[in-house]
Amino acid sequence: MTDAQQLAQQILDTVGGSSNIADVENCMTRLRVEVASPSSVDLPALQATEGVMAAIAAGSNLQIVLGPGLVDRVADSLEGLRAGPAGASVSPDELAARGTAIKASARSRSDGRTMRAIRRISAIFIPLIPALIACGLIAGINGILTNLGWLPGVTPFLAVLSSGFLSLLAVFVGMNAAKEFGGTPILGGAVGGIIVAAGVANVTVFGETLAPGQGGVLGALAGGILAAYVERFMRRVTPDVIALIVVPTVTVLVAGSVTLGILMSVAGVVSVAIGTAATWLLANGGAFAGFILGGFFLPLVMTGMHQGLIPIHATLIEQTGWTVLLPVLAMGGAGQIGACIALWVRFRSNASLVRTIRGALPAGFLGVGEPLIYGVTLPLGRPFITACIGGAFGGGVVGLFDQLGHSVGAIAIGASDLSLIPLLNGSSGYGWALLGYGSGLVAAYVVGFVATLLFGVSASVKADLESQSAAPAGDPVAPEAPIATSPAAASAVDSVGAAR
Repeated sequence: MTDAQQLAQQILDTVGGSSNIADVENCMTRLRVEVASPSSVDLPALQATEGVMAAIAAGSNLQIVLGPGLVDRVADSLEGLRAGPAGASVSPDELAARGTAIKASARSRSDGRTMRAIRRISAIFIPLIPALIACGLIAGINGILTNLGWLPGVTPFLAVLSSGFLSLLAVFVGMNAAKEFGGTPILGGAVGGIIVAAGVANVTVFGETLAPGQGGVLGALAGGILAAYVERFMRRVTPDVIALIVVPTVTVLVAGSVTLGILMSVAGVVSVAIGTAATWLLANGGAFAGFILGGFFLPLVMTGMHQGLIPIHATLIEQTGWTVLLPVLAMGGAGQIGACIALWVRFRSNASLVRTIRGALPAGFLGVGEPLIYGVTLPLGRPFITACIGGAFGGGVVGLFDQLGHSVGAIAIGASDLSLIPLLNGSSGYGWALLGYGSGLVAAYVVGFVATLLFGVSASVKADLESQSAAPAGDPVAPEAPIATSPAAASAVDSVGAAR
């Protein structure tokens, strides 16, 4: 038995045996073990095991630090030990426990596969958002100063500050992609850097001369992920004594060659297709397309699937300088603000409801809609729908401006509602973009408010809220959001849990 097999066996013994393991994964240095029963894990013994650098338990998840190279071999050995030798006898209890663990793991993998993929992709881009907002704001300020002819000695300085990060965005995407998929960030950055290298202009692939930046963030994303997989494979097959030299060299050589020879061209075609489709959709679909996009954005936020749009926004910004989708989608949050103000007005004697709305509205105006979704509109049921209606009308107004030839775009992502105003731009300049976006906000606020005031509360929920309002002054009032006790409201709350 090799050292890796011995260590895998020791780990298996300390975590409660194969029947207690639901899943095993590993990154470059850590073994991640999901256990069925955390109480069956002997954590002190695991931490004291020779070869284990550290072991941390977080509920049913164990993070076991083993170091590069070794972790890949131990993970393979542990999977083999879990399967057991052919013909080995297993007790009925162990079979039942193993079956339960496998069933739970399979259900988790099946039910959450799409959401896990979205979370992994969003985890690559979310750390970049602060820099995107900062550079976007600086670019917006610089654009306004340039259009007004003010401070001509300062605008070149601001132009450099705003463009430096964006010019190397592919490098940072490659780094984060490699890190998220278990590779070394700097190697992912090296592969992503190929895309923006000036020397790309001297390379011809399939009869086509490449251009620096071709493929953009999508090419860097694919290249960084590929680099992670190549690196992980090489660490498994390379002796530790030469891994430091061989692994990174082969990773950059293989992943970089594939990126240069295939991914840049393919990602370039996809990027152009995304830009063309988004522009065509709003230019031709106009108000109808905006109505649909604005109306369905809140359900995407509720499930977290809106994070999957981040690479699309980044691609559009790379291509045209702004994303035409974000201002339309931002109308969903505006409709929700109108709905919540209507609830405040209609049930202003309900102290719990008013306190929740008053606390969440400032975040909503700054583009953070989750407190209003989970604290007010969704638990009450109908207000979530009327908020979506408000968002749909706001999106329709913005889409109409796009259809009339005055596209409304955002030069950075991560902002929404009022906080998006400094980041606006479009085909007809900032003034038209501000007019289109502002008109959409007003429409979403007003329609969300009126729809909620007229149709936003069912009779049962209204009775619940009014009964809470009529409670004696001495009765304790819960500090959290008012959750109506009607079947409709309970069903809405259950849907949140299922979605999340």
